[in-house]
Amino acid sequence: MKHLLTACAVLMLCLAAQGSAQHVRPGVALVPRPLVTAAGAAVPVKLEHADVTVESAGSLARTIIVLTLRNPNNRRLEGSLDFPLRPGQQVTAFALDIDGVLRDAVPVPKERGRQVFESIERRNVDPALLEQTAGNHFRLRVYPLPPQGTRQVRLVIDETMIRKGNDWQLALPVQLLSESPAFSLHVAGRRPPEITGAFSPIRLQRDDSGHVAEVKRSAIDPAHGLALRFPAAVAPQAYAGVRGDAHYAMAEVPVEMASKPRMIPRDVVLLWDASASGRKRDHDGEMRLLDRYFKAMGNGRVHLRLLRNVGEDGGDFVVRDGDWSTLRAALSKVVYDGSTDLADWKPVAGAGEYLLVSDGLQNDGDHAMPMLANGQRLYALASSGPVADATRLAAMAEARGGRLVSWQDAGGLDAAARTLLQDGTHVVAVQGDGVDAPVALSRWIDDGMLRVAGRLRAPKGAIRVTLDGGHGKRDIVVAVSSTDESRAQVPQAWAAWTVATLAAEPERNRAAIARLGNDFSLVTAGTSLLVLDDPADYVRYDIPAPPALRAEVARIRDGQAGKRATARSARLDRVVEEFAERAAWWQRDFPKGNPPPPKTVAKASAGNSLGTVAVEGVRDESARMRMVAEAPAAAMAAPAAPPPPPPAPQPAIDKSIVAAGGSAAIRLQPWESDAPYARRLRDAPAGQLYALYLDERDSHASSTAFYLDVADLLLQRGQHDLAVRVLSNLAELELDNRHVLRVYAYRLMQAGDYPHAIQLFRQVLEMANEEPQSHRDLALALAADGQRQEAVRRLYDVAVGEWDPRFAGVELVALNELNQIVATSPQPLETSFIDPRLLKAMPLDLRAVLSWDSDNSDMDLWVTDPNGEKCFYAHKLTYQGGLLSNDFTGGYGPEEFVLRHAKPGKYKVEAHYFGDRQQIVTGATTLSLKLSTGWGMSRQQDKTVTLRLAGKDDTVLVGEFEVN
Repeated sequence: MKHLLTACAVLMLCLAAQGSAQHVRPGVALVPRPLVTAAGAAVPVKLEHADVTVESAGSLARTIIVLTLRNPNNRRLEGSLDFPLRPGQQVTAFALDIDGVLRDAVPVPKERGRQVFESIERRNVDPALLEQTAGNHFRLRVYPLPPQGTRQVRLVIDETMIRKGNDWQLALPVQLLSESPAFSLHVAGRRPPEITGAFSPIRLQRDDSGHVAEVKRSAIDPAHGLALRFPAAVAPQAYAGVRGDAHYAMAEVPVEMASKPRMIPRDVVLLWDASASGRKRDHDGEMRLLDRYFKAMGNGRVHLRLLRNVGEDGGDFVVRDGDWSTLRAALSKVVYDGSTDLADWKPVAGAGEYLLVSDGLQNDGDHAMPMLANGQRLYALASSGPVADATRLAAMAEARGGRLVSWQDAGGLDAAARTLLQDGTHVVAVQGDGVDAPVALSRWIDDGMLRVAGRLRAPKGAIRVTLDGGHGKRDIVVAVSSTDESRAQVPQAWAAWTVATLAAEPERNRAAIARLGNDFSLVTAGTSLLVLDDPADYVRYDIPAPPALRAEVARIRDGQAGKRATARSARLDRVVEEFAERAAWWQRDFPKGNPPPPKTVAKASAGNSLGTVAVEGVRDESARMRMVAEAPAAAMAAPAAPPPPPPAPQPAIDKSIVAAGGSAAIRLQPWESDAPYARRLRDAPAGQLYALYLDERDSHASSTAFYLDVADLLLQRGQHDLAVRVLSNLAELELDNRHVLRVYAYRLMQAGDYPHAIQLFRQVLEMANEEPQSHRDLALALAADGQRQEAVRRLYDVAVGEWDPRFAGVELVALNELNQIVATSPQPLETSFIDPRLLKAMPLDLRAVLSWDSDNSDMDLWVTDPNGEKCFYAHKLTYQGGLLSNDFTGGYGPEEFVLRHAKPGKYKVEAHYFGDRQQIVTGATTLSLKLSTGWGMSRQQDKTVTLRLAGKDDTVLVGEFEVN
């Protein structure tokens, strides 16, 4: 069920692209992806049918969509459906069919929902997850879609309708229905709505609770969608609702609209989003809107700030009699590249206004959005349609006295210009009398209807609103009561409007947003909706059960009380025992001479005189046969002393990457991509490298490898800032992919940008708290940055934590690193929280560690010593004492090779791609290897390399240790 939601969003984006100018390579057609994507599907998953039900109460509307998905393939698949919603739309419920009955989802913290989903999916059990990815984009993941079978999902979307003349208008989510040959439409209520946007009339027939129709796909105009129009009341309306023990109220009050032209300040700041996603904006429309803006200004000055992963001053420009041609020429030359930090700027003294031109998709940086001085305002201009994070942009602008100005096509520019150049009626203040936490739908009133909501603390109350506009300030008092007409949407409307006010700084309001999402079942940046099949899983993962399963789940939970404490104690004892075994290995003296010839174990049977070499620990039969063939050379299994092994490829010696570690040195094998673009860029002069990268980018825009390769080349040429900018594109590739962010952070570590890497690793940790690699990565980055105390605490969490069985063995690696940090810290560290049985410094002559970025993958670390003896997963302890850690066959590693006393000679270090079990193949796996000499001693030297393995049985020589 993992792939069910990705296609909805993409289709909507393609529809939006029909109306707005997009900067794409000439001749490249925009081909809509299928609604439902499923990796490994020979035939696309189809939307077989859809049922749509609409309920309305005043301007509040609830749309209930039931999708029937068919998998025409002969294998089980995970479905993914990604879709954007319009500003103001909110997912408030979700259900999946389990044994033919739709089971309601329960709200869970976002990171916890993903963790549980993927854990259960690995067990081939049925989960489903609905989450918000970025902005108002959502992803539905469903597993499994049975072979030649169907699954049903139900989505509930609440929103406040737009007023058009004397009607409320509701746009149906046709992007979710476009692949269905037809869908049924049911509208509750006594009066049928008017339907607009159809090629031919759609006839609604009366039934017991409303009106119904069967709508064929051919009847819908895809460019304009399908809308329902309901008569709007001309008098104030009030509604009530109950959630738990609390009562909520919502009111709609028609207000007289008035506007007046704005005085455009003579000194403005233009914040121009120049990140990679900026290439998709309607730049022609932005220029035309700025034409009108600067004509209204007349004469003035503009300070330009370009926003990417790192902000950049773009210079000062003069506007004379509305002529801003110099600034326009500068904007036409802007290079759109890198990730987005919308907050990397400082207020300018004397500036009266700020224009932020962006899609609002923040994916880098940890700055707080600057607040403005009294009298300064910020207007956000968004031309990206449903691609933009309109909720963030609107909240950001309204919190700073301005507003969002958005449009999707040339026809919307006139309305956008009026919004930008005029002051309309807006809310100045909202106060409650007998009403807590009152909130308005929006600061600006564009359709003549004021909407407010709050939580009642008495049966009756009032909400006082101060408005300002063309006629000056005025107060409106709205009476509300718990006895008003009851509607289920009211509490969730209040919660959704409150979340929208917090969206200006979602990173800093994360706890409040998550709390509201959990309490009101809203899909937010902090809360997802999760469906589980097995009632025991609600107990296993500590997830609240839906009402239908609460009694059964309570019985299971009662039966498991007390078991967790016992398991924690047993887990610690096991780690202590394994650490004691490691200490015994470290204290043991291993011989350093030539090993004796190993014995061959032969078995004979009647009629068969052939001997069989015994090889243990091999994972499957094909691997067993390969290990038998390799055993004589790799494990010294020849019947006599073997001849010297053939010389390994000699790593190139570059003095910049040779680190003397006392009596040892590290030599890294230069690793280069053999892609045609990489060869072209390597041959280019340093001054042309970035320009050639831009020329190649459109051909490789979705390739992580491309950005990694280019960043490496730029770093080699000493162009650090451009290298980091190119690397930051990884944050733009996928809005919520922890694997890509890990690779980004690993490369920043190599570049020595530890603070930025720490920021990314903290982000990954929030996404994947259940994976020990997330904690370990952050700890090692903290240690590299000198923050050793926090690093030690986090490594101890790894050592004693409860992890999925596929991470078994990570504890010893973490303890090794913890003790190394404690032993080498220039200042004493606090260690009283650590079990003293786990504190022991064990310095090493040599250490090599391998980690990788793709889950459910099996990479191997091989180290061949001067005896020609290979240390690998089937031969973990060598004659001279080289030791390899646990073999990770389903996680991210790490695999660790350690040797206390190294025999003189060369040690060849290799990485081998054994295989993977990923359902989603992400291409080449990125590996990170760290080689150390003098580990845990004052003479410790480290070298790190990042490389890629493209497929099974791919082996790469990483480098060598040379011990004198």
